[in-house]
Amino acid sequence: MKPIIKTDRLIIRELQSSDAQGIFLMDSNPAVHEFLGKSPITTLEEAQNAILFIRKQYETNGIGRWAMLLKDTNEFIGWTGLKLINTETVNGHQNFYELGYRLNQDHWRKGYGFEAAKACLDYAFSEMQLDKVYAYAESGNIGSQTILQKLQPVHTESFPYDGVDHIWFEFQNNKIGS
Repeated sequence: MKPIIKTDRLIIRELQSSDAQGIFLMDSNPAVHEFLGKSPITTLEEAQNAILFIRKQYETNGIGRWAMLLKDTNEFIGWTGLKLINTETVNGHQNFYELGYRLNQDHWRKGYGFEAAKACLDYAFSEMQLDKVYAYAESGNIGSQTILQKLQPVHTESFPYDGVDHIWFEFQNNKIGS
């Protein structure tokens, strides 16, 4: 499948059914879900269903999360990308693009999250011509907050979401950290 984005170390492309094992390995890990509601998946079928759900977003919204692969080995290490949030309100916002990423624990603290997130913001602003992109993370998720702060948001604030304190990040076109 043709990559959507290439970085120095990553290939970012649409998720496909062959990514199910990688999704399962990542999302069945309780450590990965520590700040995601503590509900890791337990079956390969759940991973396959997640991919089908995301692929439906490609059809419906023209965008969704993408597979993140190591360029040198083609190993699936997580997902990243933009998601159109148009069916719920988050922190008073509706119909917005949210930046997200999730990595297999073996690939934490290696700079892949920042590299992917920056590439996705670049894509949002240069290819999609968006004016703003948002992201949010649980207040306790210092790793994710570090990545998002390094991208130099123009605005941050705390807000409650699903009964948990979160930090809201706003990014504007031509205002991305390096």
